[in-house]
Amino acid sequence: MNLPTCTKCKSQPSVFFRGYSGERLCKDCFIKSIIERVQRSINIYEMLEHSSKIAIGVSGGKDSLTLLHVLKIIEDNTHGSEIVAITIDEGIKGYREEALKIVKKNTRLLDLEWVHISFKKLFGISMDEIAAKTTRSLGSCSYCGVLRRRALNTAAKSIGADRLATGHTLDDMAQSAILNLIRGDLSKMHSLLPGGINQDGFVRRIKPLCEVPERETALFAYLSGFEFQSMSCPYAEEAIRNDARAWLNDMEEKRPGIMFTTFRTALKMMPQLKSTNLKACEFCGEPTAGSSCRVCQMVMDGNIRV
Repeated sequence: MNLPTCTKCKSQPSVFFRGYSGERLCKDCFIKSIIERVQRSINIYEMLEHSSKIAIGVSGGKDSLTLLHVLKIIEDNTHGSEIVAITIDEGIKGYREEALKIVKKNTRLLDLEWVHISFKKLFGISMDEIAAKTTRSLGSCSYCGVLRRRALNTAAKSIGADRLATGHTLDDMAQSAILNLIRGDLSKMHSLLPGGINQDGFVRRIKPLCEVPERETALFAYLSGFEFQSMSCPYAEEAIRNDARAWLNDMEEKRPGIMFTTFRTALKMMPQLKSTNLKACEFCGEPTAGSSCRVCQMVMDGNIRV
């Protein structure tokens, strides 16, 4: 069977059709397009400076490992920033062990420093232990998200990083925009700023994959040939986000480009929205919008320690 020709190089058979752009791309042109798109996002959103020290949150999944490999290529050829991979071990038996092995393998392949830290060490409790304690109404993910963010920031600060890059894809950005809207929590829209903002106590967070659809990170990983974890987290049961994901995927299938529109509309709203003024938590001193941070509130609930 003859495959359609790549619309970029016009010589190789295509392996991927981009519905939102109408392009058919061969393997090499597809990989090159992802690297160029990430580079463009870094430039447009002013994510990096020359000689930054970038901590990359690497879970072992396709998104974070695609980010790791792409940033390594970009930084070797442009800014020359130092890259350190950071993995948070939440303590999920049968899941996180595999991820740690995969991240170790990829960082060795790329000759990068790797730092990993556990919930158990930081908070005195594992995710499995938290899950055994939590009620169905609150859910394990509510704890995990808060603790992961704290752990990533703590680890990034400990190595002296001035940027913390996460593997949030276009899908994640569009889903968060929809969720913030339907929850009426517009102040959180500012967390979608791809280039991040400078806030005391926080390593500035950037999202270089903000305009790369999730299905394209999966294809990049597959075509690049590096190993990644495909197993889903056993506690990943965020019903509302799953609903938003399903709805956006359905809309994207019917109307290609809807995720880009959703994300870019959220960015256009930013100047009209109030940003959250942070202050020091009265218990631990970490930045927070209220008098106490979410981690300390969890401590007061008796489920964790810091």
